[in-house]
Amino acid sequence: MCLILFAWQNHPRYSLVVAANRDEFHQRPSADAGYWNDDPNILAGRDLQAGGTWLGITRTGRFAAITNYREPAVPEPSLEHSRGHLVRDYLRAHTEPLAHARELSRRGSAFRGFNLLLGSAGSLVYMSNRNGEPREISAGSHGLSNHLLDTDWPKVHAGRERLAAILQEHELQTEALFELLTDKTLTPGEIPEDLGAHLAPERLMKHYFIVSPIYGTRCSTLLLVDREGGVQFHERQFDPAGGATGTRSFSF
Repeated sequence: MCLILFAWQNHPRYSLVVAANRDEFHQRPSADAGYWNDDPNILAGRDLQAGGTWLGITRTGRFAAITNYREPAVPEPSLEHSRGHLVRDYLRAHTEPLAHARELSRRGSAFRGFNLLLGSAGSLVYMSNRNGEPREISAGSHGLSNHLLDTDWPKVHAGRERLAAILQEHELQTEALFELLTDKTLTPGEIPEDLGAHLAPERLMKHYFIVSPIYGTRCSTLLLVDREGGVQFHERQFDPAGGATGTRSFSF
């Protein structure tokens, strides 16, 4: 997950609005969003290589999402320390978001750099194992990519502004949010032949929506949680050419 734009307590109808892109190597196997067979309480996509996930919510309203913290020189961790396990483990837990984040901060050094959002009814927490103590998130529109929360990177800054404009509507249009996530105004250009196996070119990371034959935006996810606890969850999948291959929608 390389871009998460979200609004917390900043809309008259929805307490939480999330619009997120998952960017990943196309060869990494994953399952589309759905209720997990081994834990039907969880609604999320799934990384079939390590068993975790990048974004999910439970039927009881526990929410979590993660992005990697950009550290090209740090070696990949073993599968037992996949950062997607942090989302999965929180969704399966019963601890409050801040307590869970504080406990995790004591053992976060076992993982490569990450940014983690943890939520439940009435609480949303941010933590990173590269930036001090976990903290409650203030009301407003926020952005998270591969640095710290609300880092003023162009796509984060512009994304927050565009999300705030969409939020002016009382009834949010899911297609407007998908259009934000799939903005292809800036194209990455030709892909260099010497693309490293572990790292996509830095210039690809500047865009909302990444298209390349090796690494790119695999799916866009929208999550809307209303003030009565109702949930809308939409995931749109993409092929290596950037074409949409399907959309899955859930509500409860």
